[in-house]
Amino acid sequence: MSQQSFNAKEVYGPFIGNRWVQLIAAVVGMVMIANLQYAWTLFVPSVQKAFGASLAAVQLGFSLFIWFETFAQPVEGYLLDRFGPRLFFMVAGVMVGVGWTAMGFAKSLGALYFFYGLAGLGAGFIYGGSIAVAIRWFGDRRGLAAGIIAAGFGAGSAPFIPIIGSILSTSGYQSAFIYTGIFQGIMILIVAQILRYPPGQKVHAAKAAAPVDEATRGFKPWEVLRTPQFYLIYLMFLFMTIGGLLLTANAKPFAKDVGVLSAFVIMGVTADRISNGLGRIGWGWISDKVGRENTMFAAFTLNAIFVAAFPFIGRYGWGYVIMMFMIMLTWGELFSLFPSLNADRFGTTYAASNYGLLYTAKGFGGLLGGVVASYLASAYGWTVVFMASGVLAFCSALGALIIKKLPKPDRMQLAKR
Repeated sequence: MSQQSFNAKEVYGPFIGNRWVQLIAAVVGMVMIANLQYAWTLFVPSVQKAFGASLAAVQLGFSLFIWFETFAQPVEGYLLDRFGPRLFFMVAGVMVGVGWTAMGFAKSLGALYFFYGLAGLGAGFIYGGSIAVAIRWFGDRRGLAAGIIAAGFGAGSAPFIPIIGSILSTSGYQSAFIYTGIFQGIMILIVAQILRYPPGQKVHAAKAAAPVDEATRGFKPWEVLRTPQFYLIYLMFLFMTIGGLLLTANAKPFAKDVGVLSAFVIMGVTADRISNGLGRIGWGWISDKVGRENTMFAAFTLNAIFVAAFPFIGRYGWGYVIMMFMIMLTWGELFSLFPSLNADRFGTTYAASNYGLLYTAKGFGGLLGGVVASYLASAYGWTVVFMASGVLAFCSALGALIIKKLPKPDRMQLAKR
């Protein structure tokens, strides 16, 4: 029996067998890990004070989180297909819940690093798993499904930011870690009971499909690594991740240094969560109309301007809020545009595996935008750091124009070399 002959509602029932229920459950999973990355900046000053540590030392924890969250991607597909979404998400939920909660009990930076890394590992599994589940259920609307999932991560922390800010001011950072960690872990465990693959799909989509025509199949990962286009796209992705992760990690430390009031910080961080999600869907829609590279050039150029201007305009209350909104409105789209560009250039047969290779750039971006940027800010000031990040974003914009001019990689010619 072919996988298309299965009726999901007959196999799973009318609730779990509804693909929109599956999509919503996957989005909830993404929302539950959004705080780990996007609310971290609110905790930084309190953690610094509690441990008597430098900003760079504390932000090493953020860099480690990004590394564990990012470099989990290449192995998550195998584990997801081997154990299925339910068990996969249950294990990931325990990692996230225990890791984030335990950060409230950490007595040393070493312990904080360990538990943040554990939460990051779980978050990486949920990020990749949510996208995998969604695109399997929405084979006819994969772009829409992937955009909604990515928006869930980008904007998911928005409703939590005021709550976390209130807990921080009334009960301290330990309570904020503990309360949100327990809640997030429980919610992921609930989501795990709902998520399923469509009936009949127990292996990677590329393997489940009919035999692939060698003349028309997409690039395999090791073939992608032999193309110069991949390395240019990789650098573009890396350069763009730095500015957003720099702001994500250091929005509150910057505000503290320049004297922005806490009320504006909460508004700014909430606003950038909303614009992050909007940008992922909006710019993705625009790219379908005017082309991927043209959209990248426009969005990345605007982002470069906003990032470079942030230390000048963002030092004032409402300027801080507006600039936070605009930076993330022109940054979040990289998580919808780069997967699409990856498929445009290298085909869809191995798109998930190839994007896993590309996504590792975020790990290096987290290191540069987290601990390295914090060290440079301490030594040379925030203006130098944000200006440099703006220059990198503009280099990425120029890279989009170069990619547009380069011929599409020819896999058959590559095989003859």
